[in-house]
Amino acid sequence: MSSIMESVGKKRSRPRRAFTPQFKAEIVELCQRGDRTIAQVTEDFDLTETAVRQWVKQAEVDAGTRSDGLTSEERAELSRLRRENRRLQQDVDILKRATAFFARETR
Repeated sequence: MSSIMESVGKKRSRPRRAFTPQFKAEIVELCQRGDRTIAQVTEDFDLTETAVRQWVKQAEVDAGTRSDGLTSEERAELSRLRRENRRLQQDVDILKRATAFFARETR
């Protein structure tokens, strides 16, 4: 009985989908044209409103009409720098262990 109650009211999560930059740009253009609301566009294309609002926000930041976020170029650079920082930190950790090893060996 409890398993029936647990499943009542729970929505199945939607599988994660990937969209091309061209598709996102077309959806953003539809939203910015003003013919339809974001809610109407999301319903017509079976998209989540949160995703479409994020695409519109990112397009506005990239275009310079908003300043409350990172541009796509800045996001890509930040991602690259984080990867590089992680790799360099691993290199430092390896060198620390090697230094400690050789310090013990020379005693």
